[in-house]
Amino acid sequence: MRAATKLTALLLVSLPGFAQNLTATIEQKATALQPKLVEWRRYLHQHPELSNREFKTAEYVAAHLKSLGLEVQTGVAKTGIVAILKGGKPGPVIALRADMDALPVQERVDIPFKSTVTADYLGQTVPVMHACGHDSHMAMLMGAAEVLASMKKDLPGTVKFFFQPAEEGPPGTEEGGAPLMVKEGVMDNPKVDVVFGFHIQSDIEVGKFEYKPGAFMASSDWFTIKVKGKQSHGSQPWKGIDPIVVSTEIISTLQTIVSRQSELTKGPVVITVGKFHSGVRNNIIPEEALLEGTIRTLDSKMQQETHDRIRKVATTVADAMGAVAEVSIDTKTLVTYNDPELVKMMVPSLEAAAGKDNVSAREWMTGSEDFSYFTTKAPTFFLFIGGRPKGTERQKAPPHHTPDFFIDDSRLDVGVKGFCQLVFDYARLKSGAGVQNPGKK
Repeated sequence: MRAATKLTALLLVSLPGFAQNLTATIEQKATALQPKLVEWRRYLHQHPELSNREFKTAEYVAAHLKSLGLEVQTGVAKTGIVAILKGGKPGPVIALRADMDALPVQERVDIPFKSTVTADYLGQTVPVMHACGHDSHMAMLMGAAEVLASMKKDLPGTVKFFFQPAEEGPPGTEEGGAPLMVKEGVMDNPKVDVVFGFHIQSDIEVGKFEYKPGAFMASSDWFTIKVKGKQSHGSQPWKGIDPIVVSTEIISTLQTIVSRQSELTKGPVVITVGKFHSGVRNNIIPEEALLEGTIRTLDSKMQQETHDRIRKVATTVADAMGAVAEVSIDTKTLVTYNDPELVKMMVPSLEAAAGKDNVSAREWMTGSEDFSYFTTKAPTFFLFIGGRPKGTERQKAPPHHTPDFFIDDSRLDVGVKGFCQLVFDYARLKSGAGVQNPGKK
């Protein structure tokens, strides 16, 4: 038996009464907060802000954290917040993370707190909507901060609350998001031992958790391929080198990287060309074409192999047709990786928070998260929490990043319970002060 498992078993036997009381206290406090959670979430939903522009959002969140007596630092990674809660007993440093930014999406759902906000995005006026649930993440973490602050004398260790801007990606060439937070040292002073994060999902039933050990969400790379040909009259293609024709061959051949070159039993690979621009007139063969797209992988070695293959395919196909291809690849996120031992240790805590029947393992997904950058500094556990109304079909849930995105906010308290249970259980296990019994409530 592993040492950590022996310690857990010993503590479960020695402190069952305390464990049950702790879980009951968390449940009572989180349930009582549910009306506030809805109020916070709906306010934030109605007042969304884009990446690196979350100024009013940060003011709203910071005011609440300061009212709890936490040490609050603002302006982190431009508009982010780090708040610190020091427990009444010695123990580990645990970080909890919520993202803050919204998206340039026009809301189509008819709800009383519908967003009508517009903002500037790269020189264009765009509609703004919380189309990925970040408003819910903030509300749950604000609630967790309130519950944990009310129980600080019993808490072993320190909790750092990360309210992170620009998860969807900073605009243009700006820095931002989790990479900038890590660069600015949020994982230090005091040094973080573990990071937990939730993401609400529109297709998971409300009140449920889903998780996966190991690789969970894909890395995200953005690539650009510039194809240089030779301009000519549209009636005389033999006098030029058509970059549009060359580009279509490149697009087609890129898919053979997935279907014929990648070992898909190790992990999925997705290559998508989402933008193709070339030419100004229908009877002119242009000089250049520009392709832009994204790469998704769930294995770091496969990620690098895919980069190499894209460069080879683009340059080789172009060369064979008399053109030149220039390839650039920019990594936006890493593979979101859940430490397997940490997951095994903490799943019982989720079961205590939501009920054993409401916690289940799932497959990985090709969406990405910049939460992955926290993994470079400490073990992490990132998982999904449900926002689909009961009685509705999973297959019909509106996708994230769309005008019809919708979540049921009637059980945000489950997220608060999950955060608090993870904090107390991890802290008590690592400090030797005790651990709750997740099998009893």
